[in-house]
This record gives sequence, structure tokens and C-alpha cells, in this order.
Amino acid sequence: MMKQHDKGRLPLSTPVFHVLLSLTERELHGYGIIQDIEQRTDGEVTLSTSTLYGAIKRMMRDGLVERSDERPDPAVDDERRRYYRITEFGRDVARHEARRIERLATVVRNSRLLTRAP
Repeated sequence: MMKQHDKGRLPLSTPVFHVLLSLTERELHGYGIIQDIEQRTDGEVTLSTSTLYGAIKRMMRDGLVERSDERPDPAVDDERRRYYRITEFGRDVARHEARRIERLATVVRNSRLLTRAP
């Protein structure tokens, strides 16, 4: 459970939130995270390697993600790749951010900002 002082982490930056989303289903290496984000957002969000690895470094420091020692089949893997996984704390932070975004979407829908003017 996220403590009150941890809620000060919200809102998450776009790169951090998308990295957490990418890691909710499976462990991925850096380039796999970049590809997943680009595919999931239909190219609306693209991360450079420097943005990704800067975010991952901060996320590891903050306990949101960690390096994984798990490796896929060596025949389809490159030993230089580093794999990452979301921590339970990271999953909790991502859930809180998703709920915050969901509430914001409700506010936007209720504002009628996106409906056509008569």
C-alpha cells in the first residue's frame, strides 16, 4: 500500500508511467521497453535511449523497478541486454497514477470540453 508521503511522487512523468505500464505484464530489456511504448501508443510516445535509461536509473533508485537476473533462451537473447521488472511498490505507484488519470478523464468528460459546440 502506498503511504501518504509516497503520494508526493504523483503525477508521474510520461516516460516513467509508460515504462511501468510496459513492465506490468513481463520483464523487458531497454529496447523492448521502447518498442512496447511506441506500439502501445501508436507512436504518440517515443522514448530516446537516453530518456529511457535516465528514467530507469531514477526508478531503480526509487524502488519502482529492479534489474532481473532472468534470461530468455540464449538462442534468442543477447547477453549484453539488461532486463528490468516492476517491483510491488512500482505496481502500487502505477495503480495510483492510473486512478489519478482516470479521475482526470472523468473531469474532462464532464466538462464537455471535447463535445462539439451547438
